[in-house]
Amino acid sequence: MSPRITSPVAGVPDHPAVRLGRVGVLLVNLGTPDSTDIPDVRRYLAQFLSDRRVIELNPILWKAILHGIILRTRPPKTAEAYRAIWMTESNESPLRHYTREEAARLAQRMDPTGETLAVDWAMRYGNPSVGERMRALQEQGCDRILIVPLYPQYSASTTGTVIDEVARELLKLRWQPAMRTQPAFHDDPAYIEAVARGIEQHLATLDWEPEVILASFHGLPKRYLLAGDPYHCHCAKTARLVRERLGLSESAFRLTFQSRFGREEWLQPYTDETIAALAEKEGVKRLAVVMPGFVADCVETLEEIALQGRETFEEAGGTHFSAIPCLNDSDAAIDMLEALVTRELGGWWAKG
Repeated sequence: MSPRITSPVAGVPDHPAVRLGRVGVLLVNLGTPDSTDIPDVRRYLAQFLSDRRVIELNPILWKAILHGIILRTRPPKTAEAYRAIWMTESNESPLRHYTREEAARLAQRMDPTGETLAVDWAMRYGNPSVGERMRALQEQGCDRILIVPLYPQYSASTTGTVIDEVARELLKLRWQPAMRTQPAFHDDPAYIEAVARGIEQHLATLDWEPEVILASFHGLPKRYLLAGDPYHCHCAKTARLVRERLGLSESAFRLTFQSRFGREEWLQPYTDETIAALAEKEGVKRLAVVMPGFVADCVETLEEIALQGRETFEEAGGTHFSAIPCLNDSDAAIDMLEALVTRELGGWWAKG
């Protein structure tokens, strides 16, 4: 169905023209600062860490900690981490780059003319914002929009907060588009196959074979799990399905959790401690790490694992280390996104 533009209503010559008839797809990733400058990083961290879905503490206490301590001390360290992985040629973070490329490639794959389907992208924190791109899609004639949070495993602190933001933006609209949300795809065959293919293709480029592969997922405080968040279960199922697809044993393909901060207990086992223990206590010399919870490479995969993880492993006695790239804008990633989006658009859109 081609988009159409309404004519002014009879007797109401100043009625605004309205575009209708297209379907929109909005890919949403976590977020990124606009630059590695400390003020930009501080602004990004303030937005991210002010989200009550992300930090589930007493809001009055947390606000005092955030503005009194964290936003005074953490931005320089975070800025340094971003500088280590920043794409200087295009002056952007890898997360922004790959999310944009995923959207562009998906649009080309599904509707090259853009006549019936518009694919866009946004960041939950930072720019471009979810509200900005929702409005842009509506202005392009999209009266139906599919939101695709790029988090395979559901958590209230990731997918949940994207849905919150979409709802807040809908409250501002007089004429709301019809909305759908892509559900978690942690066990979807297209996703499992894409991750497994990515691992196989990367390992084929190495002149050595890993003794162990770690599947490292972003961590969460353990109390989130105890409160009913399904994230841990989703991660465990993803790891099991990928391991089975690769035909590996549980000792050769292991689940860990990274990126913890603060003093409370987070989901275990911890990635950094496991990397050190593999070399120091188990004598593992060759290690690869894959990060299936991240669809696109970012500071947590490139700086925390590819750089810091390698350093930890080598200092503990390891000799060969490789961080397996995320799906990024690979053919496997676009195959996966096309399969997911096509299914969720059933009844709204079909490829011509």
